Amino acid sequence: MRATPPGAPLALDRKVFYDLAAALPAYAADLANHDQHRVNLKECHRFNHWLAHVRRYDRLAPQLATLGAARPVARWQVVTLMAVIWVLMALILPARVSQQMYTVLIGGWLLTIVAVFFIPESVYGTTTEGIEGKVLRVVDLLLDVLNSGTMDFSEAAFYRTRENLLKAHEELRLQIDLAHRPPSGPIL
Repeated sequence: MRATPPGAPLALDRKVFYDLAAALPAYAADLANHDQHRVNLKECHRFNHWLAHVRRYDRLAPQLATLGAARPVARWQVVTLMAVIWVLMALILPARVSQQMYTVLIGGWLLTIVAVFFIPESVYGTTTEGIEGKVLRVVDLLLDVLNSGTMDFSEAAFYRTRENLLKAHEELRLQIDLAHRPPSGPIL
């Protein structure tokens, strides 16, 4: 599969900036509906598509060049791949290695498959919390552009756009903060 080449750069005018800022609070609230510590493949693909679109804007592209795309790799995909390799090893290895080596390799690989369940998903994929952090970087960049005064908004549009960006910023920061708090339950 070939990566599609990025489209022609787009001008970031007031209307586009206002629409982008207006959509961000809903996007942040939608991300809050997912488990923060799990990889959500649909949200990873949605973020990657959104990021590619936002990177096309001329004023945002240089600052977003270092922002990486989300890695849509879930635990079930890793375990499935490892289980397939384990089955292939079980079929191929008996004719090629000694019985002791076969037992060690098959047993070791089985323990590795079990060990994958103890590795946090953020090691091999981008969790919802990671996506929220990436969106937060975009929101911060948009706030910087807005506060620089280069968009020439009217006073009402400036404050409405700023309100939308701050609402998205607050929602994202809240979700990231909640993901790092220890679970609070009843004290027994």
